[in-house]
Amino acid sequence: MAGAPDFADWLAITELKARYCRLLDTKDWEGWGQLFTEDFHQDVTGSGGGVFDGRDAAVAATRASIGTAKTAHQVHSPEISIDGDAATAIWALQDRVIWDGDRALTGYGHYHERYVRTADGWRIAEQRLTRLHMDFDA
Repeated sequence: MAGAPDFADWLAITELKARYCRLLDTKDWEGWGQLFTEDFHQDVTGSGGGVFDGRDAAVAATRASIGTAKTAHQVHSPEISIDGDAATAIWALQDRVIWDGDRALTGYGHYHERYVRTADGWRIAEQRLTRLHMDFDA
């Protein structure tokens, strides 16, 4: 099909997002931070968080929020659009977050992301988290 994106790019972006979930859930903050551009922009207001500009600020905020929690992030059904060295995607999300064994969240929503191709491969440049529903356990 003429104009269709290279499947290798599509696969690289899906692998990037798989690493995102694994490194986040294993609390590999250094590795997780390397998935973003230095000027990464993150908006997690849809989940009760804030807006963060810069990779370091976003990693620090996420670490402060869930650094000691047990987490499981699962994404699926990607809608990926690739245009040269830029791409966008929407990922369906379900996550489970358990803080200190007494507070927990099961959430459902979507990641809306923008990617750029760098010398080191695809990186996440922008992310917005939207929520459809959140269940809280006391």
